[in-house]
Amino acid sequence: MQERADRAVNNALRGRVDEVLGQYERIRAGMAELQERLAAFSTTASSSDGLVIATVDARGQLVRLVFDPRAYHAHRPEQLAAVATTTVRSAVSSAAAAVHELVAGYLPPGSGVADYVRSGQLDALLRRHG
Repeated sequence: MQERADRAVNNALRGRVDEVLGQYERIRAGMAELQERLAAFSTTASSSDGLVIATVDARGQLVRLVFDPRAYHAHRPEQLAAVATTTVRSAVSSAAAAVHELVAGYLPPGSGVADYVRSGQLDALLRRHG
């Protein structure tokens, strides 16, 4: 009877190990694709008046900031700075949400990695595992 119970436990454990290995293989296979998609990722936000356009990469780093020439006449310098800051923050927020969705598709449910991405702490995760 004990032998039968041991066999059942071993079979259950073997099944769980196979499941975890399968998840690992899926993650590993998708990492190259994910890295390519993240490297190519960018998102753009425009100010409410359309005079400022900010583009950020997957890490939320500003890669392009464009001011329509009319922006210099439409806003005083401090206003233009505030509009630019708000526009960049909007792009960063959009990037964080999009990257979270992208990364979540490559991770097993309940993965703690998704929490780093959702919180905007992707750099902390990369430093931790890099």
